[in-house]
Amino acid sequence: MKILVADKISPKGVAYLRQQPGFEVVEAYGSSPEKILELVKDVHAIAVRSETKITAEVFAAAPLLKVVGRAGVGVDNVDVDAATERGVVVMNTPAGNTISTAELTFTHILCGARPIAQGAQSMKEGKWDRKTLSGAELYKKTLGVVGLGRIGGEVAKRALAFGMRVLAYDPYLSPARAKAMQVEGVTLEELLKQSDFITVHMPLTDATNNMIDAAAIAKCKKGVRLFNCARGGIINEQALIDGLKSGHVAAAGLDVFVEEPLSKDSELRKLPNVVLTPHIAASTAEAQETVGIEIAEQIAAVLAGGVISNAVNMPSLDATALKIFGPYLELGAKLGSLVQQLAKDRVERVKITYWGKIVELDANPVTRAIQKGFLRRISGESLNFVNAPTMMQRLGIEVETVKSNSNADYTDLILVEAVQANGETVSASGTLLGKASSPRLVSLNGRDVEAVPSGFLLVYENHDEPGIIGMVGTLLGKDGVNIAAMSLSRNNAGGTALCVLNLDSQPSDAALKELTSHRAIKQAFVVNL
Repeated sequence: MKILVADKISPKGVAYLRQQPGFEVVEAYGSSPEKILELVKDVHAIAVRSETKITAEVFAAAPLLKVVGRAGVGVDNVDVDAATERGVVVMNTPAGNTISTAELTFTHILCGARPIAQGAQSMKEGKWDRKTLSGAELYKKTLGVVGLGRIGGEVAKRALAFGMRVLAYDPYLSPARAKAMQVEGVTLEELLKQSDFITVHMPLTDATNNMIDAAAIAKCKKGVRLFNCARGGIINEQALIDGLKSGHVAAAGLDVFVEEPLSKDSELRKLPNVVLTPHIAASTAEAQETVGIEIAEQIAAVLAGGVISNAVNMPSLDATALKIFGPYLELGAKLGSLVQQLAKDRVERVKITYWGKIVELDANPVTRAIQKGFLRRISGESLNFVNAPTMMQRLGIEVETVKSNSNADYTDLILVEAVQANGETVSASGTLLGKASSPRLVSLNGRDVEAVPSGFLLVYENHDEPGIIGMVGTLLGKDGVNIAAMSLSRNNAGGTALCVLNLDSQPSDAALKELTSHRAIKQAFVVNL
């Protein structure tokens, strides 16, 4: 498999890729967009930092591409939607530059408290200006951390070491974690009102874009100090400029900007109470070596068919998670495929209901497996876990998931229902049995069965009368088809019976025609799992 290293990553990362059997590594640093389009025609993976743009055009020119690895956190230079559409995994290395970013953030906080950068510049200009270079102590001041993830948590640790009180706003911060980290979980409004220093550590999304705007700054203490080493745009730049000019904001430190590089005529460059760095949070030798090695290992794992970690367009499954989810993924894929084959009309909606232990887990990987199974026979070779949800949307099929806490007949249970255009619903449910957690089909269209969802299943419904099972066995025997297992369900004696047979091979069309023509058979079909 060919791997294109489009931007310079750690030599140790490149060496790791070269050491893997069956890998060919092409280093093409600084290539033009036209050259990239030429190089990607036969590559299976691309490694980048922030320089090379992996656009929709690049994905269209790379039919063999399986994975794009970004040595760093942001994936702004990768068209993730185009990648997802084509089933390409996009990965980053969010943990590799954690310490470097946290340390730079705290450097900015120190420079915001004490005018170090301004003092250094004045000294180089021949001045000795002690009076205008007065600062503030961090001790006993309050630091507000917006976003207490990996980096925010490391910043909080350093602030505590300086004797600061730390407030944290994070929608996902539990009281237990806040207590363990010795921080106070508060609302954003409380954080704004109480903090002397505020630093942001959240991804740039619709919800976080301009989160710290003019209205938010107005709620802050007069003399607040603001810092952003996360993503440009979280702090509104014009609102910050206005605050710095008015004195409501005493100082600021920025490593990221809405537009990068920052324009030469930006007003931020002219303000004396702001320290600017050119997006260098991850620019340490240690961080670059770490992310280079990490992305090389992640790319190699994907190409070898192993675990997917730190994917931004699909759930990541490390070895531990894969061990837990593996049986569920298999069961989900089988149920999805089974329901699709049961449907005789166009499916408009798929409802997935979970019971049991999986309710406590992130069921997203299993939901994707069900969608992938549903599409297996209708969406071609490009289908995978990455693009299955997109393909469902393109087909106009709504997917609903429900986690139920009601009692179920099994410790773990997954029910997949497909609502058809004619208003009818087909369904199948399954569970995991035994120490091996083997997938088992336990209901079909609301009827109790017990069958292994594998290979060929002959499903038939008949009037409950003597001789039907023998007739079917004889017919299949004449057709050279062996029955591996049988599950029989009936609503009442003399009513309607449902039978599911595991077969070693697929019956011929002639045998199926003869079966369906029997007066007692209401319907019969073969499912290929």
